[in-house]
Amino acid sequence: MTGPESEGTQVRRAVCPGSFDPITNGHLDIIARASSLYDEVYVAVMINQAKKGLFEIEERIDLIRRVTAEYGNVRVESFHGLLVDFCKQREIPAIVKGLRAVSDFDYELQMAQMNNGLSGVETLFIPTNPTYSFLSSSLVKEVATWGGDVAHLVPPLVLEALTERLRNR
Repeated sequence: MTGPESEGTQVRRAVCPGSFDPITNGHLDIIARASSLYDEVYVAVMINQAKKGLFEIEERIDLIRRVTAEYGNVRVESFHGLLVDFCKQREIPAIVKGLRAVSDFDYELQMAQMNNGLSGVETLFIPTNPTYSFLSSSLVKEVATWGGDVAHLVPPLVLEALTERLRNR
C-alpha cells in the first residue's frame, strides 16, 4: 500500500452532501475546494423518497462521477437516512457545506450542531464563490424549464442531460 495510510497516517476524509438535482457549477466549486483540502471527498447524494427529482439517483451519481473525475479523490455514493450514519460507516469526521447567504447559515448551523451532538461529526462551512452566490439546482431547473440559458451555471455534460430531460417531459 502507498500513500498516507501505509505510513501510519490517517486518511483525511470529508463528505459533501446534497440532492444535486442537477449538480451545478456552485456545487462543483465546493467539491473542488474540498478535494484540495482532504485526501478523500465523498459526495453523498441524498435519497428522499418523499421527493420526485428531475433526475433519478443513478443518473445524478453518473453525472457527478463524470464531472468530478478530474479530481481523482472524489467518491460518489447515494445515502438514505441520517448523514451522520453515512459518516460513521465510512469513518468520515467532517461534513463540508457551501454557504451562499446568511439565510443558509441559520439552517446549516442548526444542522451542524445536531450532527455534532448526535455523533461528534464536525461541519466546515466554505463561503461560496460570489459568482455562484445565487445559484441553486431549483433555480437552474426553473430557468431551464422556461427556456432560459443556464449554460454558464452547469457543466456542459449536465446542460446536455438537462436539455434532453426537459425536451422529453
